[in-house]
Order: sequence, then C-alpha cells, then structure tokens
Amino acid sequence: MLNNLLKFPKLSSEFKLNISQPTAMYDIAIHLRSIMQEATTTNGSLVVLCIGTDRSTGDSLGPLTGTKLRSFNSYPHIYGTLDEPIHATNLNDTVKSIQKNISQPFIIAVDACLGRTESVGCVSLGRGPLKPGAAVHKDLPSVGDAYITGIVNVSGFMEHLVLQSTRLNLVMKMADTIAHAISYGLRTYTKP
Repeated sequence: MLNNLLKFPKLSSEFKLNISQPTAMYDIAIHLRSIMQEATTTNGSLVVLCIGTDRSTGDSLGPLTGTKLRSFNSYPHIYGTLDEPIHATNLNDTVKSIQKNISQPFIIAVDACLGRTESVGCVSLGRGPLKPGAAVHKDLPSVGDAYITGIVNVSGFMEHLVLQSTRLNLVMKMADTIAHAISYGLRTYTKP
C-alpha cells in the first residue's frame, strides 16, 4: 500500500469514495498528493481552506477538519477551524487576504455538501473551484483550485433543517478521514 502512496495517478475530473471503506484515508491521500504535485509544478503555495460553521452539525465538517488538521500538523496555511471558522460572512474577506498575503496560492477548499441518499458518507475530490452554500441557496463566490467535499446528508427538501439534524458521528468520522489524508499529503509536500 505504501508503494501506491508514492505514485501520482492522474486524477479524472472527480474522485469519490465512501469513508467506510477500509482504505479510504489512503485512497484520498493518493489523489490529494496528485493535486498537491500540481501546486508544486505551478510554483504555488498550498493553502487548505476549510469552510463551514460550528453552529450547524452538518456544516461543521470544514471547521472540524481544520481543527483536527491543525492539531497534528504545523503547516502554516490552514484556514477555518472551530475557533476561527470561515463561513458566509467572512469568506470573501478571507480569500482576499489569502490572495494578498500568500504568493501564488493554490487553494484546496474543504466543505460539507448534501447529495443523494446513496452518496451520504462519501467524500469527493477534484480539480476546480468549489461553490460553497449552494445546498442552502446562498450566493457565495466559487473558491479554490481543488476541492474536497463530504456528503453529510440528503438534499432536496428543507436543506437548513437537514444540515441541523445531521448526525455528528458521521461528520466526525469524515473530518478524521479528510484531516489525516491532508496531513499525510502535507508531510510529503515539498515546495521547490
């Protein structure tokens, strides 16, 4: 398995897997390393932007991931924790600050999302921007050069209530898996 982690597969438009799979953390880490290599080849500074709020169980995936990631990784460009969440009211200012203060930021955005019943518990990652707040019909700017989303509950009806009633157990497991995968990638990430 370690040999697989050292390879950089080409990531198709999106990679998706359920976190209950035994190798979920490693599979995410493999694909993240491919994305992080892109930041290296473009001479960008890698930034992890964890989006969400601690006021909603379902939407706390980002801040929980950021907090866990900070607890076991000293990488300086991690934004969005339980202490300092990045949410609808401060997202624009945070992105502007990142662009102003970090040379060529390559942003990996992490956020919760809603999806189909069979996709709950899955993590998706890919290249391109993330559209935060879309599930709850908020008009926020797209953000990021790559994204990681965790499907925390079902979409389609009363999304605010659905996010409020999402099981914390699922969100915690997803945050653990994502944070460990990112941490592994950051430990092996080398900027030229």
